[in-house]
Parts: sequence; structure tokens; C-alpha cells
Amino acid sequence: MKNKHLFDNDLFLKKEYSCLAGTDEAGRGPLAGPVVCASVILPDTFYHEDLNDSKKVSEQKRNNLFDIIKKEAIDYSIVIIEPEEIDKINILNATLKGIQQSLTNLEHLPDLALIDGNVSPKNMQINHMCVKSGDAKHACIAAASILAKVTRDNIMTEYDSIYPQYGFAKHKGYPVASHLKALEEHGQCFIHRTTYKPVKEIIERMGTIENN
Repeated sequence: MKNKHLFDNDLFLKKEYSCLAGTDEAGRGPLAGPVVCASVILPDTFYHEDLNDSKKVSEQKRNNLFDIIKKEAIDYSIVIIEPEEIDKINILNATLKGIQQSLTNLEHLPDLALIDGNVSPKNMQINHMCVKSGDAKHACIAAASILAKVTRDNIMTEYDSIYPQYGFAKHKGYPVASHLKALEEHGQCFIHRTTYKPVKEIIERMGTIENN
């Protein structure tokens, strides 16, 4: 069974914590668009050989898993934190806010929430544990990573139709060469994160926001 360890690790914890949630985010690094956080509670019987860290799964398989996870999950929650909020409270705090909201929005209170990474929200009432590279270790976190990434990718594809000059459908807002070149040519648009250095430098030089 492919990636069986992901499911075995979940089942091991479920011996003590019967309701296990996984939480992950997508979009901390991009210069534009939201950060998306997701939490998922999978049934004990759930298995899919393609489930893995979303970065290791092809786009086609991610989209397929996205539909399957939403259909078969006991519970899931997706939270979108917009660029304006990221600029206001910084990306770390925005991510932690999204993580906390995605967990508290679940209709089922988990006995344990596994959070990908090494930082968790302060004063969170839900029992939780951070897992470094958790999306490669636990099925529930991998499932959350799929929901977060596909949701964010779809948002950026929609923005591409509004701001076609930036190529958001291809790079999803990450600081690749083509995106930086577009910033130099057109300036920033309304979904750019104005506190991120490459965007901030453009604003200081050009001082305008692209409206097209």
C-alpha cells in the first residue's frame, strides 16, 4: 500500500485520541493573494494511495483528492486570510489566525489536532501538537494540505482573469522571475502583499497601484 505510513501514524494516535484533526496552510511565501488554512478529520477507514504532502502530488491528482477528501471527511474547515490582513498583522500571525479559525470552525471537537510545522496559536483551547513536516507523516495533515493548496490555487487562477498581466495562474503569486518582471512593468495590484520586500520596493519606486 502506497504511503501506508501516513495512515498508520494516524491510527496509532487514534488509539488514544479517537477524534484526530490535521491542520495545514498554503501560501505563506507568495507576494500576492491570501494564505489559506485547512483542518480535516478523516474516518478510520479512509485510504487513498495518492494522498501525500500536496507539494509532492500532481495538480490533477490534487484536484481529484480535493473532491474525495471533502466528500469522505468526517469534518473539514477552510479559512482564507486576505492580503490586507496579512499586511496588517504579518504573515506568521495571519497564518496562526487561520489555523486557529479552521480548527474552531470544525463541527466536531477533535481530541487532538496535529498542526504542520513548529509553531501553534497562543491560547488555543483545543488540545494540539505541532509536527514538523507533518504533511509527509500524517494522513490528516496531508489531507489538510491538499484542501488548502487546491483552494488557494483556484483563487489565484480566478485572479488571473482579473489581472492577466501578472501570470497568477502559472506561478500562483510566488516570486518567480516572470512575476518579478511583471511587477517591474505594471506595478502592484490590489492583491499584492505590500509589506513583502519586492512589492514594497516597487511601491517606493512607482507609488501607484495597478487598476487594470
